Amino acid sequence: MAAPQPQPGRCGFFVQRKKRFCRMVAAAGRRFCGEHGPQEDENERKRIPCPLDPKHTVYEDQLQKHLRKCNSREKPKPVYFVQDINAGLKDVAETPGKRVPVSSLSKEELENLIVKLRKASNGLEHPLREQILSHQALQDALNDPKNGESASKHLKQQASILGNMEKLHLLGPGRCFVEFGAGRGKLSHWVAAALQNVENVHFLLVERATTRFKVDGKHKRRDSAFERLQVDIQHLCLNKVPSLEKKKLPVVGVGKHLCGAATDLALRCLVESYAACCDGESEEPAPKRCRSAETEVAPNTSADQESRDDCKPVAGIVIALCCHHKCDWTHYVGREFFTSVGLGPVEFHYFQRMSSWATCGMREAPAPAPARDEGEEETHDTADEQPGSEAESGSGALQGYGSGQADPQALSVEERKEIGQLCKLLIDHGRLQYLEQRGYRASLQRYTEPAVSLENVLLTAVPGQL
Repeated sequence: MAAPQPQPGRCGFFVQRKKRFCRMVAAAGRRFCGEHGPQEDENERKRIPCPLDPKHTVYEDQLQKHLRKCNSREKPKPVYFVQDINAGLKDVAETPGKRVPVSSLSKEELENLIVKLRKASNGLEHPLREQILSHQALQDALNDPKNGESASKHLKQQASILGNMEKLHLLGPGRCFVEFGAGRGKLSHWVAAALQNVENVHFLLVERATTRFKVDGKHKRRDSAFERLQVDIQHLCLNKVPSLEKKKLPVVGVGKHLCGAATDLALRCLVESYAACCDGESEEPAPKRCRSAETEVAPNTSADQESRDDCKPVAGIVIALCCHHKCDWTHYVGREFFTSVGLGPVEFHYFQRMSSWATCGMREAPAPAPARDEGEEETHDTADEQPGSEAESGSGALQGYGSGQADPQALSVEERKEIGQLCKLLIDHGRLQYLEQRGYRASLQRYTEPAVSLENVLLTAVPGQL
């Protein structure tokens, strides 16, 4: 059999690790590409690792030129980047120090934490009411027989989120929808589908990481309503986004499974750094809500009050919550609530770790993760863990969250689940109080079934009477 040959015009260097020839283009008259140029006997120029990224090399005599255009160079910050504008706590002295794992606490210490948890959560709504809705825009996709299990679960969640938005009358003209933690942008895609015949609508997709298979590219070919902001929510100043500053549209903040502290950063971004900056400015009032859709309005809310609410810079917030164990006291918006019930950073640290008991369960052996549907986005929820899948044996070697260590207290499955749910509820109630103190009517509801996603709590807020 003839020895393999490089493709015409391509580099002649054989990459042993990949068992093939390099596919980079070689310059005219050259056998190798620039990366493998030193392999040519006649090439005496020295190549050195790039100081910005040693994964690639550069000619030593062209280093300065390369540094000016290297893809790994620090790029200029966008105008809407403001360092730590949504970070929250500035005094590091108030942040909790290193804490021992929950599994290392003594029996008395854990019992004391649980007593504090039950006392602080006494009187809070538990369990939360269900509000599982749907939306016509997703009906064809939901009924598609080609859907796999994962795709079907995502569509049900997105449909219920849109249904709740419609119920709060947030789907209408003259709005800018800001999707935090947008990933591929599927939620904004379905919001756009629901508003395809509506004018003056804009979308901002906020994601700090580069993302493959983005769906907003399809919309950009048709209009300029979709705009992606690659920035950490912690540093995002919405009122400095040029398109938003120009159009001056009221904002609707949305998110599907916005992990842990990202929810707190998004709330602060909306109701502090954005709404506070917009208050007092001379802005055109937002278009009136379409009265044909259903909405929940407080019994004592007058039409005049509703009209004033429409002029708020933030018209609404709809965020599916997720991963409370990734919350952080530094960024948490409900610190004032925790302090009011006699709790602080130490209790918060343990409660956010114990919150995972609500969804992680305790298993005799981990089940293999199901294959994701091709093209479906990754999520941080635990939708694949079905209720009742936990080990029900009375063994004391039950595993706690993440550590793999035996739980010395050997709490039952149901006890741990209830404690985890109370931890989540307490953290979320701090967020509710934060929004209510800033003039919003906020609520929590279960927007989908546990079989679809165990992370099934939706935080909603609309402007209310101060």
